[in-house]
Amino acid sequence: MTKDHCLMCNGTIQVVDLLVQMSPKIIVEKCACGKETEEAKKYGIDKHPAILIHGEDREYNVRYFGLPGGYEFGALVEDIVDTSTGDLGLTTDTIKKLEEIEKPVHIQVFTLTTCPFCPKAVRTAHKFAMVNENITADMIKAREFMDLAIKYQVTGVPRTIINEKVDLVGAAPEEVFLAKVLEAVE
Repeated sequence: MTKDHCLMCNGTIQVVDLLVQMSPKIIVEKCACGKETEEAKKYGIDKHPAILIHGEDREYNVRYFGLPGGYEFGALVEDIVDTSTGDLGLTTDTIKKLEEIEKPVHIQVFTLTTCPFCPKAVRTAHKFAMVNENITADMIKAREFMDLAIKYQVTGVPRTIINEKVDLVGAAPEEVFLAKVLEAVE
């Protein structure tokens, strides 16, 4: 655990606390920074700061790794709204194809705070995870997790890595994003 991570954890706590003040329907469980808890193990939380979003009646694999500042703050708010309303705005065809996925899918979307295109990629990945529990979708701040950015050769954002083998650069339309997810499952 580095000092930078603690600073980012503090900022993330401030963001979450702000959201709680906006709506009494938002419930937050906080875990100690860098502590490996049973809860963290259960949901595969291996980096910090982290935010995991669940709906009232269902657990989702929608995760934020890093401070959701800048443009990602809007994505976080929209994800919370989606989990509460269930209206994802995806086409019927996309939902049907996503529901048919029976293998695990891990989508990692690398972002930067100043990128106006990153939230679209994050939102698409998170919506897919809201449809199918076999899909886990992560927003990863590239500057906060440089080791991962280097590993996946992130030279531009948004950069999406699916199941370690398929990548996508840019904020692709829903059908292109879906095609890449299906390619990764094959």
